[in-house]
Amino acid sequence: MYNELETLEQLQEHINNEEAAMVYFYSDKCAPCISLRPKVHSLVTEEFPKMKLAFINAEKHPNLTARFNIFANPTLIIFFDGREYKRESKYISIPQLAKEIERPYNMIFEN
Repeated sequence: MYNELETLEQLQEHINNEEAAMVYFYSDKCAPCISLRPKVHSLVTEEFPKMKLAFINAEKHPNLTARFNIFANPTLIIFFDGREYKRESKYISIPQLAKEIERPYNMIFEN
């Protein structure tokens, strides 16, 4: 159901090959990570269907968290055209996140 990435190559491909990509870094020992995960998945699939979402287990893949300077879980990084657009950590508001994604997403996909 969820797109789990495990290597730097998979992560780079996810970022570089999609016009809009989101990466969700999480830990299974983090209660906010567990409760936020389905909400983020629903947000992307329902409101931003052309955005590709991938998940990375920060505990299992510390090299990836280090590579992207992730210091807290959960952390979301949003990329447009291969460039980091937005990064959110810890306390993430789904309505606020949707509002921040909406404009650049619409500029890319509704032209």
